[in-house]
Amino acid sequence: MTAKPDWEAIERAYRAGLLSVREIAASSGISHTAIQKRASKEGWQRDLTDKVRCAVKAKVAKAVATDGCQLEVATDAQIIEEASDQAAAIVLAHRSGLALWRGIANKLSAYLAEADVNDDNHGDFARSLNAGVDAQLKVIKGERQAYNLGDDNGEGSGPADQNLTISFVKPNGN
Repeated sequence: MTAKPDWEAIERAYRAGLLSVREIAASSGISHTAIQKRASKEGWQRDLTDKVRCAVKAKVAKAVATDGCQLEVATDAQIIEEASDQAAAIVLAHRSGLALWRGIANKLSAYLAEADVNDDNHGDFARSLNAGVDAQLKVIKGERQAYNLGDDNGEGSGPADQNLTISFVKPNGN
């Protein structure tokens, strides 16, 4: 035979409001509907929930203050310092990468400045020149963003921001 439920303990748990009715029923070995019927019949109120929660918070705060077992809470200054260190490292890496690409674009520019253009290579020269100008413009845009120059989206209003089209014609005009 099953033991009679401890209705006083069930009422205390119900009124404390920390456990659901189903949790109270499971720990007491009765159905949740039996608890709901009894609570309704006897007028139990779950009115102590807020007071219990306040007491729990106070006990936890006191235990943490005396034991010191809580992890240190990061201050706003620490969070800002950590985030700014990470962001600065990224920006500096971008700047280093852009310096490398600027060097490559400059090498291409120097090569094209020395190249002889003739009927056999003018198409290749035009494509190379176009690629070089495109690379240079991308480096300039990237540098403006990395160094916070220009407007909010990293673009200024200078001549380097304009589209440039280069076309070659043969000396005879065709």
